Amino acid sequence: MSVNSLIASVFRPEVRAMSAYKVADADGLIKLDAMENPYQWPQLVKQQWLQLLQDCPLNRYPDPAARRLTQRLRQVNHISSEFGLLLGNGSDEIILLLLMALKSDACILAPEPSFVMYKQLSQSLGLAYQGIPLSGKSFDLDLPAMLAAIEQYQPAIIFLAYPNNPTGNLFNISSIEQMIEASSGLVVIDEAYTPFARTSFAGSLGRYPNLLIMRTLSKLGLAGLRLGYLAGAPEIIAELDKIRLPYNINSLTQLSADFALTHQTLFDQQTEQICAERTRLTLALERLDGLITYPSAANFILFKTPENQASRLFELIKAQGVLIKNLSPQGGMLADCLRVTVGKPEENDAFLSALRDSLKGLETP
Repeated sequence: MSVNSLIASVFRPEVRAMSAYKVADADGLIKLDAMENPYQWPQLVKQQWLQLLQDCPLNRYPDPAARRLTQRLRQVNHISSEFGLLLGNGSDEIILLLLMALKSDACILAPEPSFVMYKQLSQSLGLAYQGIPLSGKSFDLDLPAMLAAIEQYQPAIIFLAYPNNPTGNLFNISSIEQMIEASSGLVVIDEAYTPFARTSFAGSLGRYPNLLIMRTLSKLGLAGLRLGYLAGAPEIIAELDKIRLPYNINSLTQLSADFALTHQTLFDQQTEQICAERTRLTLALERLDGLITYPSAANFILFKTPENQASRLFELIKAQGVLIKNLSPQGGMLADCLRVTVGKPEENDAFLSALRDSLKGLETP
């Protein structure tokens, strides 16, 4: 039997039809493609962290319930003990756990464009996924279409990124509330970028038993630790905890995240710097001819290029040492769109310089 025949006989057609999630090589480039916090810790904080890690018992399994870290997350994020809390190896694992718990005929609903892992993980598990286009140039929820889809498909889970990735905007609060009320399944509000938006649905957890809030520490500045968490009704969290792999949060992550969250002021300062740079970068982009810049409540900015020029502009910028994200190949509303992460002031200046030069380069055949 050939390898191809073996693959065809073993793996599901949905998996074979998928493409792997690709991460661009940023070696030697200014990295503004992945919505990361560009700031590291001060040297003194690093030394304190490394001192702590010296005593980490790597010969032992980590605390399977990550109790100390869970308590820290509750304290810092004001999550009451009346709600359950589930930790994951990044929010990706939490999405996977949610989907793995569903019945085989379950439907997943999300607006499009949005975070690609909602669709990719749903399809990898053979679940029915329905993407509902956002509304026109504003990228807001098409509420009539979403409510109609809820009635038609009766989704087991609705994923809503708030702010949305990759568009950066906040959906209408009333629209989200109407969707939660209309749904007989779970509604997961993905608040990965909430530090930059200064708004949250966490206060609504007690109002809606089907509401879950998902967050990650990646955008805050701890992307390398891979830590996400889900808050909601304890009964729902208990069901998901049954399929969570033992020891999914390793000892180094538990220690490091707990330590980092004792320095919340540092992250708050960095967030303020990023938000200030977001404003400056947005204004600079809006002054450039030929571009359409979309408002952002996240740590990145989406902008539209002249027609059929996004890929060329992306390559011209990259050739000058700056890596951003080319979303145009996804098509639809993202055709001709590029996305840039808000970096340090000098990184943003380098991007703007490369962008201005590249826009001039578009005029050259």
